[in-house]
Amino acid sequence: MAALALLVAAPLVLTGCSADAKPPTFVQTAPSASPSAAPVPLTLALSPAVDAKNQPASTEIGTRLTGGKVQSVTLTDAGGAKVAGRMRADGSSWVPDKPLKYGKKYAATVVAAAPDGQTVTQQTSFTTMGKPGKRGGSGLYLFADREYGVAMPVVVEFTKPIADSARAAVEKRLFVTTDPPQPGIWHWTGPQQVMYRAPEYWQPGTKIKVRVAFEGVPLGGGRYGDQDRYGEGNISKDRVELFVDNANKQMRVMKNGTLLKTLPVSLGKASTPSSSGTMVIMDKLVKTVFDTTGQPGVDHYRVDIEYAQRLTWNGEYIHAAPWSVQHQGKRNVSHGCVNVSMANAKYLFNLTRIGDPVTVKGTERKLKSGNGFTAWDLDWDDYVKGSALPVPADIAALGGAGASPEPSASASAAPSASPTA
Repeated sequence: MAALALLVAAPLVLTGCSADAKPPTFVQTAPSASPSAAPVPLTLALSPAVDAKNQPASTEIGTRLTGGKVQSVTLTDAGGAKVAGRMRADGSSWVPDKPLKYGKKYAATVVAAAPDGQTVTQQTSFTTMGKPGKRGGSGLYLFADREYGVAMPVVVEFTKPIADSARAAVEKRLFVTTDPPQPGIWHWTGPQQVMYRAPEYWQPGTKIKVRVAFEGVPLGGGRYGDQDRYGEGNISKDRVELFVDNANKQMRVMKNGTLLKTLPVSLGKASTPSSSGTMVIMDKLVKTVFDTTGQPGVDHYRVDIEYAQRLTWNGEYIHAAPWSVQHQGKRNVSHGCVNVSMANAKYLFNLTRIGDPVTVKGTERKLKSGNGFTAWDLDWDDYVKGSALPVPADIAALGGAGASPEPSASASAAPSASPTA
């Protein structure tokens, strides 16, 4: 059964129990009962306030509750039609499944119950704002008709920067469901990109569903999110990982923990080094053209490329480089890419998927956060620091590693900068 992750704003509810101590066998009379604490009174308060005006389309029904649990929430529009939705895991609010309509009146009824059966009912009503004139857009890198590698993060990008003051509100409206259940956290790599991952790579065969509930979210400066986006992704049943070591200019190709091949490579020369870190294959192109003519501050060239697999936004790829075969396994001559032979490039292209992890080590340059799908370049303790919301202690303590350790020798849509070759 899928687990709904309503962001880190919805912490898990932990319960504990312990066995009551039994009286010694020589005691002939029953021990007196311990005094019990007075029951917490059942109280319920709702938001928005009654008759609130100009509420955003992203409005949720807030529930401040003591002494019980919410039993039901009913939200209706002015015509009496019910709005579908669900509670956050922490019970702090009820979230409509779709954005509310602009300039419409809504009424909510919430029923809560105490353990002894006592109930309380509260009602509120509010009117949403008119459609805003200033809106920001978003994009989601996840498509239902594709199968992704085990390191594919959920990546959301924004057309305009999200101010620090608005990131928590935006993050709170990003919802992820995974089956089988795997907890995860969002991490901001910059003002226009946020990524979601679990402590470890996704379990092979995982199904991911995402709702970017962005419409109506206040972004500051009079701007609001433009629309909700939905995405689904299927994680491959095979775990494919590539490990590149600059020390010996070799790539190790792993599948489900077994070493398939070791391939010679040529990386970026000292003046244009490859990035060291754990990257993720972002795109795959059978044929493309690398053209840096007219670009300031770089070597100028225009070359046809085959079997290109993108690793970074600034143009680092794995690709066929027949012109450097004599250097592969011996010295670095590229402009930052991972050069392999034509045969090896075709082999890798047919083996890998978008979302497969590629770890490079030992070069002169460290991978920059946000230069690609960099969610796995941090260990879990550092990764969770990138959330704009408080991270529940139980999730923060999971402590998964950012990337798999390198195997031993005996192991069985954003605009991009100029490409490198």
